[in-house]
Amino acid sequence: MKIATYNVNGVNGRLPVLLRWLEESAPDLVCLQELKAPEEKFPLQAIRDAGYHAIWHGQKSWNGVAILSRYGLPAEVTRVLPGDPEDLHSRYIEAEVEGITLGCLYLPNGNPAPGPKFDYKLRWFERFTMHAAELFASGKPVVLAGDYNVIPTEHDVYKPERWVDDALFLPETRAAFEKLLSQGWTDALRKLYPNETIYTFWDYFRNAFGRNAGLRIDHFLLSPAVDKRLKEAGVDKFVRGWEKSSDHAPVWIELKP
Repeated sequence: MKIATYNVNGVNGRLPVLLRWLEESAPDLVCLQELKAPEEKFPLQAIRDAGYHAIWHGQKSWNGVAILSRYGLPAEVTRVLPGDPEDLHSRYIEAEVEGITLGCLYLPNGNPAPGPKFDYKLRWFERFTMHAAELFASGKPVVLAGDYNVIPTEHDVYKPERWVDDALFLPETRAAFEKLLSQGWTDALRKLYPNETIYTFWDYFRNAFGRNAGLRIDHFLLSPAVDKRLKEAGVDKFVRGWEKSSDHAPVWIELKP
């Protein structure tokens, strides 16, 4: 089973890129972030024609998450992160599919920091950590995948000294990620490639992709039941080089039966 996560940065504007990648890479399950489309504008027919069923939680102009599946329609569990009924951002969707609980998330960016947006990021992170603890305690196979907007360590960013004041790299953000991992989750890419330079995002400015001046902010966290099935993981970096591509590249894991 191949599971992927991809911040598409606009599902309709970059639909040709998404469809090309789906055809070439053929993941079985896909978590998408930053749809930037209201519910009714999700390109369901094009996704179906590509061989996928889909559930999604859209929002006009911003945010938006979706889960695609080649196995049939995912059984949706929730499309709201618990803990704040007044939070209307479309940033989380969770489903059961092929015996796995799959949580797809788009954690807030948090910039500029300090400020209200950073405060919201940390509150959202705390809510997510509480929900993750419940999922972990269930003992079920769980995958939490998406754009975490967290640079975990200096090894995950080109020239870390340039990011010390950014919400993605501030000590509070990194501490929140460490707190989450301490529940027992496995960072899939770092398990398989502990010392390699791996990036999943390259800015559109200053030829960042050409210079490989990137960040690793898209992550797969696995519960023990999934961790023991982990076979391979990687980043489809080549997709970032396609015309009119997202500033993120797809990230994927492959699981043994």
